[in-house]
Amino acid sequence: MCGIVGYVGNKNAQEVIIDGLEKLEYRGYDSSGVGIIENGKLRVRKMAGRLSNLEKSLEENPINGNVGIGHTRWATHGIPSDINSHPHTNSSGTIAVVHNGIIENYREIKEDLEKNGYKFISDTDTEVVAHLIDFFYDGDLLEAVFKAEDRLKGAYALAIVSENNPDEIVAVRNESPLILGVGENETIVASDIPAVLKYTKKVVYLDNKDIIRITKAGYEVYDKDRKKVNRRSEEISWDVESASKEGYAHFMLKEIYQQPTAIRDTVERRIDEKGNIVLENISITKEVLEKINKIYIVACGTAYHAGLIGKYLFQTFLKVDTIADIASEFRYSEHNIDENTLVVIVSQSGETADTLQALKDAKEKGARILSITNVVGSSIARESDDVFYTWAGPEIAVASTKAYTTQLVAFYLMALHFGRLKNTIELTCYEEILNELRTLPEKLQITLSECDKKAKNISETIKDKQSVFYLGRGLDYYTALEGALKLKEISYIHTEAFPAGELKHGSIALIEEGTPVIAFATQSLIYDKIVSNIKEVKARGAYVVGVTRKKNEDLKEICDEVVLLEESFNIFMPLISVVVAQLISYYTALLKGNDVDKPRNLAKSVTVE
Repeated sequence: MCGIVGYVGNKNAQEVIIDGLEKLEYRGYDSSGVGIIENGKLRVRKMAGRLSNLEKSLEENPINGNVGIGHTRWATHGIPSDINSHPHTNSSGTIAVVHNGIIENYREIKEDLEKNGYKFISDTDTEVVAHLIDFFYDGDLLEAVFKAEDRLKGAYALAIVSENNPDEIVAVRNESPLILGVGENETIVASDIPAVLKYTKKVVYLDNKDIIRITKAGYEVYDKDRKKVNRRSEEISWDVESASKEGYAHFMLKEIYQQPTAIRDTVERRIDEKGNIVLENISITKEVLEKINKIYIVACGTAYHAGLIGKYLFQTFLKVDTIADIASEFRYSEHNIDENTLVVIVSQSGETADTLQALKDAKEKGARILSITNVVGSSIARESDDVFYTWAGPEIAVASTKAYTTQLVAFYLMALHFGRLKNTIELTCYEEILNELRTLPEKLQITLSECDKKAKNISETIKDKQSVFYLGRGLDYYTALEGALKLKEISYIHTEAFPAGELKHGSIALIEEGTPVIAFATQSLIYDKIVSNIKEVKARGAYVVGVTRKKNEDLKEICDEVVLLEESFNIFMPLISVVVAQLISYYTALLKGNDVDKPRNLAKSVTVE
């Protein structure tokens, strides 16, 4: 996820673009750049790091012009660097492009362009767009973009300038967000509303496949059939802070509700036209898999909970013994690791200190390293042999939500893909599970909509309690661990998770009249067992919330409150049920008056041991 700003008008384009990029830095912050027409010439300035680096450079050596584009990047192809930063240009430096999203067929286009003599200097998918437009360009920038866009596949938004068309910007919206801010004698194109609010509250929402030409005279919108169309404008009443949160009260709530989109992006961009999983940046072959006799999954906190589910998936679909371990413990324990060991490292930031050191230790022993991370070019990504990027976009709230669920998706996709390579999963089973995986964004959206109010009610009941306990069996126990962590880290209530079958071995002594217990009961094979455990705590006076499938309405007869979830396969229920725990945690912390996005004593990326 990246931020785009483009400006055409009478103001200083540099000032407008930088101001807009500051409002969009939540969309990406590993590099930034501008491309501005100054005295008829295109001038590009870009660099790695925070936007402040670019701002300082432009303060010392400004670019003066009234037409330009800018970008703040969240890397998906190529590490953060000056060269990989946007804008990208054609070889002569006359055309510049900024891009948000993924060009799925960029390799195919790149190979074709290379055959025509084009040279590439970056590792990005975006650079192919600049050269492709150059290939079609004959003096009409809009027409060149029309032709180039016909070849592109993926989800993307683009803004393009050319010094040979110095008074215009051409922009494209295809599955990635793009809006127009319309002022007096000026138009701003941007990824999100915060970038335009300082200058205008009149916003035009663009449709998919729209291509827009912006000039000082105004703007023209062309639909997917290249017909000129009108798009309605709206007056925005939000302030800038509210707009950056898209109307949500906190980033955490916004990120909870972004999960269907994040999951869809993580899945669909890895499914080819034949319906097969394609894992870019992972070069593990059938021969490599057949040599692997042990897998370790190493992570901390929420990522470790994702790893526990990953352990189950690898053992089920690869038939390989898998151990999930906490990074800070892994480092100081003895392990039988050699060249036949696969170590899977999971870290949202890619900079978690304990996890990074565990990676290095395993690498020294000859293990193959596969990492799951959300940050391209992070330390863990650079140190790994193979990388799965979750593409969740920046996660601002400290308590992880969409990073966790996309990590689960990473494990689902890898387990299925590796299982097919190794022939430990039948084709029909593979297809059935993959098809169900593709339905999860919709089911998650329904769950969020239906369970939000119930989560609020549950939060009212538990907000003043000293302790809350989570129960589960099998995969549900791993969800209970994640639910307990979410509640304790932002509500500051003492919370623990127990394997429900272990209650009678000591933990049930903690249950007394009114003790809140949240029990996950989504695994059909052991449903009767968890029901028995719920009855045990209910008999001791617990206030019990059951989280289960819609078909299990009988749980209403036992529990004080029941949350019913959309149906899916057993392996996918942890992804659906965890959003209930996220919502309960959020609303409980909110009712207690806590800083939901920045809980005390915690940091987003733990870079110390």
